[in-house]
Amino acid sequence: MNDSSWGAPAGSGRGGPDQGPAPAGPAYDRQQAAQTRPMPIVPDVPAGGFQDGHGRGAAHQSGPLFRDEPPHEHPQEPMSSPTPPPPPAPPAPRQKKSAGRDLGAAIGVGVGLGAVIIASLFIWKPAFVGVIAVAVVVGLWELTSRLQERKEIKAPLVPLAVGGAAMVVAGYVRGAEGAWVAMALTALAVLVWRMTEPPEGYLKDVTAGVFAAFYVPFLATFVALLLTADDGPQRVLTFLILTVVSDTGAYAIGWRFGKHKLAPRISPGKTREGLVGAVTFAMAAGALCMQFMIDDGVWWQGLILGLAVAASATLGDLGESMIKRDLGIKDMGTLLPGHGGIMDRLDSCCRRHRWCGC
Repeated sequence: MNDSSWGAPAGSGRGGPDQGPAPAGPAYDRQQAAQTRPMPIVPDVPAGGFQDGHGRGAAHQSGPLFRDEPPHEHPQEPMSSPTPPPPPAPPAPRQKKSAGRDLGAAIGVGVGLGAVIIASLFIWKPAFVGVIAVAVVVGLWELTSRLQERKEIKAPLVPLAVGGAAMVVAGYVRGAEGAWVAMALTALAVLVWRMTEPPEGYLKDVTAGVFAAFYVPFLATFVALLLTADDGPQRVLTFLILTVVSDTGAYAIGWRFGKHKLAPRISPGKTREGLVGAVTFAMAAGALCMQFMIDDGVWWQGLILGLAVAASATLGDLGESMIKRDLGIKDMGTLLPGHGGIMDRLDSCCRRHRWCGC
């Protein structure tokens, strides 16, 4: 390689063929140093090289010129391009609202119960009285069992069951007076029956027994009283239809639109929107039933009846919710899949979250 490749004029070098010896002195030394700078060392590029940040080939920075850098930051192997970040995870699928119960089982049980009730109503009235009596006995068994399990309250079941069934039959045969007499005799039987056991807990046991007698069988006798009229089956069927429609309206509207709690300390799942749905559906069904099913009935009476049924169903539901919350249980029983127990169904309580908006 000649000197001209580094910027020196042709023939101006020291000992060139056209000039004599170069003059000595400081000026010459500086000129000579500028023209004879050493060639920079270019590190070897590994096979394949690597790409810099702009995609151009770049030599691997290693060797004596870069000994101050940690060896692990610049390995001898070719550097690979930066690993791209992983793609963002797909959003989780939005979960659908859950109704809080097995709707298939609930519908199947409801249809079965409806068939038994309608058949007993219109084929032979006393058969329906028997259905009420059986439901009362099972409801008393559920209530007394939960009281004993959760609160250690031993309400005597035998006098309650016998007196409860007698109360329903007396209401159908003797009317309201027969129901009141049977209620008084049942309460007396509870007091006497409990005397056969030790006195510890006597007061709470008999108090719970009298409450159970009033809460389950005495209130059920009103259905038997409806049945005594000439159009008794139609009246009972109207009552049942309004109860089911009220429950369905509360469930449908509350599940879809429910946001404002009705009674959060008693039943957090129930909403005001569900109550509006219950009243609206029940009033509409009441007007239709009263107009077309009840003798001498008019539609505006059905509106009042529907409002009364929705209000009483709501109060009964909240009452049992208070009892179950005090007992620390969700359902009174598990006899009816999708509904809970007989007590849950009798009190127009369709398992938990019936009016829920979650």
